[in-house]
Amino acid sequence: MSAAQAATATVAPTQETNRPIDKVRIGNVTASIWRNASEKGDFYTTTFERSYKDESGAMKNSQSFPRGDLLELAKAADKAHDKILELQRKNL
Repeated sequence: MSAAQAATATVAPTQETNRPIDKVRIGNVTASIWRNASEKGDFYTTTFERSYKDESGAMKNSQSFPRGDLLELAKAADKAHDKILELQRKNL
């Protein structure tokens, strides 16, 4: 393997690190749970997005939440929190 290939291999993300380890969907809101490795052990983060159809009927995603989706966002956050606690217990 050349030096250029080795450098590319270390920079390119793998499928495993590029995908959430779990997802929670409540209505139009999805919470994606990500595992992050650190020297002190794994920790978890969560990203949220809302799916909707635009004027043409095409599906789109947004990280902005109107008032009508806030309850679904809160419920997705609650379920994501429960899943992260479960993952942390498994790693003890």
